Amino acid sequence: MRRYGKHTDEDDIRTRPGRRGTRPRTHIRPKHEDAAEGMVLTVDRGRLTCLVDGRTVVAMKARELGRKAAVVGDRVALVGDLSGQKDTLARIVRIEERGSVLRRTADDDDPYERVVVANADQLAIVTALADPEPRPRLIDRCLVAAYDGGLEPLLVMTKSDLAPPDKLLELYGALDIPHVVTSRDELENGDAADRVREHLDGKITAFVGHSGVGKTTLVNALVPEDRRRLTGHVNVVTGRGRHTTTSALALPLTGAGGWVVDTPGIRSFGLAHIDPSRVIHAFPDLEPGTEGCPRACSHDEPDCALDAWVEEGHADPARLYSLRRLLATRERTEGD
Repeated sequence: MRRYGKHTDEDDIRTRPGRRGTRPRTHIRPKHEDAAEGMVLTVDRGRLTCLVDGRTVVAMKARELGRKAAVVGDRVALVGDLSGQKDTLARIVRIEERGSVLRRTADDDDPYERVVVANADQLAIVTALADPEPRPRLIDRCLVAAYDGGLEPLLVMTKSDLAPPDKLLELYGALDIPHVVTSRDELENGDAADRVREHLDGKITAFVGHSGVGKTTLVNALVPEDRRRLTGHVNVVTGRGRHTTTSALALPLTGAGGWVVDTPGIRSFGLAHIDPSRVIHAFPDLEPGTEGCPRACSHDEPDCALDAWVEEGHADPARLYSLRRLLATRERTEGD
């Protein structure tokens, strides 16, 4: 066995390379100026299906993006194999700035926010008038999230053959929210889809609602080419529906130039991420009246200037009531 002294001059000693190899590291990252533009259609276990030049491409997020996640609706830049053929994989190297973001938390004490969809123009809140019963607090929470994220709300009421919409329309009348009332027969014969489609032309619309309200059935009627997902049924004991959509999915709206984003049925809609001071921006008739409010005014306290603003006739009292009801949603449970 060869032994070496303290002053060896052997030149055949083998040096083991470091764990990271001998290639020098650099902080310079490629700019990917030739990357193709795409839109995220759905996300499933780390794989993102994107629309690139009219074809669907499966991609994964590049390591250089770190913990930044891409969601349905994101505009992204992709490199790699963009053929869209089976067993090919592209790489998302950039996520463009978002124009709007619909976010929620699991509950009001959860600090971790979840982005539901990006770059949507409109939020369609689907609620049944009966079977299951409407949940106004959940609707209020969806409205707050829409206003905070920069989306225009649309209220879609289903199953009008089981209960009239008058009470719910009166509750939200002061908010001037566009609405559509449908029945089960209209969902089956296509009339409901036609009337809802009038509000979707040229827009990206995210559909939300708790299970059993007919959301996925309506989406399937709007996009008849995609009927792979089964509709659910309401549990007669709990009054809750079975989840039929497990991840958000963007679908092109035939002939209207818009997109429909079907989202999983929700049990709760936490607002831990919402800054209540931003909700007032959705009430342009009330916002000027806040100039006389004390600092950090909650708009629901004795010194709030909005009371005098409304008494002077600058705005409808019903609007102030609606604002305060929405601001109070974080303090209530959604089943109230």
